[in-house]
Amino acid sequence: MKFGTSGLRGLVTELEGHASALYATAFARYLLESGKAKPGDPIYVAGDFRPSSPDIAATCIGALSRAGLSPVDCGAIPTPALALYAMSKGAASLMITGSHIPADRNGIKFYRPDGEIDKQDELAITTLADSMASDLLDLAPGSAPKEEAVAAALFAARNAAILPENGLAGLKIGVYQHSTVARDQLVDVLAGYGADVLPLGRSETFIPVDTEAVSEQSIVLFRAWTAEHSLDAVVSADGDGDRPLVTDETGTPLRGDLLGLIVANFLGARVAVTPVTSNSGIEASGDFRVVRTRVGSPFVIEGMLSALAAGDGAVMGFEANGGLLTASDFTLNGTTLSALPTRDSFLPVLATLYLARQQGKTLSATAADFRLPIAAADRLENFPVATSSALMAHLRATPDNLAGFLAPLGRVRSSTDVDGLRTTLEDGRIIHLRPSGNAPEMRCYVEAATEEDAASLLRQGLDLIRAWAARS
Repeated sequence: MKFGTSGLRGLVTELEGHASALYATAFARYLLESGKAKPGDPIYVAGDFRPSSPDIAATCIGALSRAGLSPVDCGAIPTPALALYAMSKGAASLMITGSHIPADRNGIKFYRPDGEIDKQDELAITTLADSMASDLLDLAPGSAPKEEAVAAALFAARNAAILPENGLAGLKIGVYQHSTVARDQLVDVLAGYGADVLPLGRSETFIPVDTEAVSEQSIVLFRAWTAEHSLDAVVSADGDGDRPLVTDETGTPLRGDLLGLIVANFLGARVAVTPVTSNSGIEASGDFRVVRTRVGSPFVIEGMLSALAAGDGAVMGFEANGGLLTASDFTLNGTTLSALPTRDSFLPVLATLYLARQQGKTLSATAADFRLPIAAADRLENFPVATSSALMAHLRATPDNLAGFLAPLGRVRSSTDVDGLRTTLEDGRIIHLRPSGNAPEMRCYVEAATEEDAASLLRQGLDLIRAWAARS
């Protein structure tokens, strides 16, 4: 088991039983020893729809009870709904989810009473888990009072206050429901703003939807649905509902960092914190200061907190996967949208659809107006961690190694190593190689002047990785 860019992750066979009880116990002890909770305080637990989540949640509930806290079962709700509800109660929470990864894997996201844990918290929890690993014998599952309905209602009320009344009237929107815990709330909130909503593709079998690297199979579905039903957009979210997916009227997905950019302008942000993987054109696309970080919401949160500490206001953040975080309160339609420093898929969906409706344009035209470089990303799945580590060590060893590896693509102009290797070629194209922080995957991000050039560069980049792995 290990912490990645978004919580603890591992195979279900590794997480069930001892590991989930161990880390839940370690988290409870950390909260109690650090003064972030007192004995008997509530702690809220929810999960996604993957088959292993209910059992893992029950194991965690049992462990949390034995550790001296009072668990509350929030059922299957989106991660931002759980975080919002727990924070409103001044309490910690756990979300059982593997997000977008396949159902044979799962994970746990941990939240302090004030929001997501940071890297220092992760280290402390891991240290406690290591210290008690051999002593933890009681793995009995537990049950807890249920508050799913009230937690979901609080999140629904938040989303109902973002846009003006009937803010989406006239739009026909498909909701790809698949197995995301956000599937019913997405339908309800869009219909509440006057949109004509068509639920699509609901599945009782878990489907891993990655909003940052949308599969070709999904895109085929989106294009068929938009054509058949004359849709203005298809929207969806990943498994735990914290990363958005929005397509245009042709079924083509919009980039997550574009959605974040739209929200930054929608909110009137003064500071936007985003990872190095987000589009290089963002700095020129709004009246806000951009802070770049490593990949992962903990690093975005760290950047937002630094901005707040420096005296900045109107601070928000977003990732290339579209997850949207707010560190400051914002005023919308005369009401306060409270800070929610964890990924949320609903705000970017609403802001993007509202912008297109305000402008009276298609979503493809709305996106084109930003004139961002064309970006694309994909990943090699089931790519051994040892192989990706060896590749990155080789490329970082000397400039000649990097230049030699990328020679089939062109000459290297410059390279940065904030998180992975992001290289600008002499012709201005960008290729960024980065091992995933929470799965055995190797990711490749590119930027180019045209869609054709971006697709070609991405294909070539992935081929170079495959070829190196085969030789090694």
